[in-house]
Amino acid sequence: MTVATRVASRLSAMSAAPRGAVYAVLGALAGLGQSPWGFWPLTILSLAVAFAAARQETRLRGAVWVGWALGAGYFGLTLHWIVQPFLVDVARHGWMAPFALFFMATGAGAFWALAFGLAHRLAGGASLPAVVAMLAAAEMARALILTGFPWAMIGHVWIGTPIAQLSAITGPHGLTLLTLVLSAGIAAAGLRLWLVLPALVLAAGWIAFDPGPPGGAGDDRPVVRIVQPNARQDLKWQPGMAEFFYDRLLTLSSVAPEGPPPVATIWPETALQWLLEQAGPRLETASRLTGTPVVSGIQRREGRRYFNSLVVVDQDGGIVDLYDKWHLVPFGEYMPLGEVMARFGIHGLAASEGGGYTPGEGPALVRIPGLGSALALICYEGIFAEEVRAAPARPDFLLLLTNDAWFGNWAGPEQHLAQARLRAIEQGLPLVRAANTGISAMIDPQGRVLGRIPLNTDGALDLPLPPAEEPTIYTRYGDLPVGLLLVLISLAAFYRAKRD
Repeated sequence: MTVATRVASRLSAMSAAPRGAVYAVLGALAGLGQSPWGFWPLTILSLAVAFAAARQETRLRGAVWVGWALGAGYFGLTLHWIVQPFLVDVARHGWMAPFALFFMATGAGAFWALAFGLAHRLAGGASLPAVVAMLAAAEMARALILTGFPWAMIGHVWIGTPIAQLSAITGPHGLTLLTLVLSAGIAAAGLRLWLVLPALVLAAGWIAFDPGPPGGAGDDRPVVRIVQPNARQDLKWQPGMAEFFYDRLLTLSSVAPEGPPPVATIWPETALQWLLEQAGPRLETASRLTGTPVVSGIQRREGRRYFNSLVVVDQDGGIVDLYDKWHLVPFGEYMPLGEVMARFGIHGLAASEGGGYTPGEGPALVRIPGLGSALALICYEGIFAEEVRAAPARPDFLLLLTNDAWFGNWAGPEQHLAQARLRAIEQGLPLVRAANTGISAMIDPQGRVLGRIPLNTDGALDLPLPPAEEPTIYTRYGDLPVGLLLVLISLAAFYRAKRD
């Protein structure tokens, strides 16, 4: 009997409530592999114990309970920052914070409960391959269903390690599958000697995929200025603060460079509090003062519809390109079914009535003079690997404007930055990230952070834009190879169960 199995046996002897509490703790320990903690061995070991526990469950109900409690603990820890938006105005929204975390953790945990339940139905509770396949499939589904929320994916624990380079081949779900396979191996073998083999394989991969320290981008590469105004969310929209933060943006944007002059200036999401229709003179002032094109997040209006947008203006303040965010945050930037409810007389939630943003037409490239073409991403859009891959053409780089002031002062912004690093690796493209309160950064195609502006700091960062690499295997084939592999694992588990 393995160590993981012995622990699982003791768990199975407990009644439902204390057993669920232990599973939730195991889930929280597994969550410590995510940024900003980075304890990925805990993720593997905690999931190994949970997998062994699932093997002890002879009833479907017990297997579902394992998955749900494990997932609730995992997401309760990794998504704890979800309470932060409700604390910006505590008097009005603070009471919602605990409910938001509870429903987010238990709702995401339901995907894991379904995975463990399906694995039990597919091949019986003793089939680790079925658990691996179903849980990996559940994480893929979580990235897509109900507009998707691929945050704190299991495979994200490898971000910041050489193993993350594997995502250029497999994408994020391949990293998840790798993690689950390692955990299942430990659950099956415990501390037996043959586990030395997968340990050696992991070590070899660590060495083989290590990109090493970042090299120089080259003297001929264009320099980008990334500006972080540090406009706190509780202050940004107060009377009189619009001009204050605009002046700060101008000051930071016009600082004399220490090296080669920048060819473009990048401001974050909703950097200006005025609508685009009102901001023309201010954008013109900014472009003429910097002597460069300026890219800024901004809101705009068409009739009664509002858009969360990105605008590119040239040195004379003329609009070169415009992009409207198309993957909006449900309940944050729009109300689901708002237009349907408007047909029944409830107009306040409809985007056409001003009750939220209207989505743009889809992924789009923007042209930035001096830099080339960029895939425009606004905040939330940077977490969807399959949508970044769906760019209408291959850009020269990825451009992410965000306002992470909503995410708090620690885990949320760090996790968002980590996902940006993974998008760069998957596509083999550099990524420019401008965040309102941080963390702004320049990221190379291997996901290495070449420079950053810390959280809650105003500043400007001048760095050359690294060159793009050749399209990756993930760019060409996406999630199809991993999806087919999961089907094969599931069929093998089902066939083995039928034989037994």
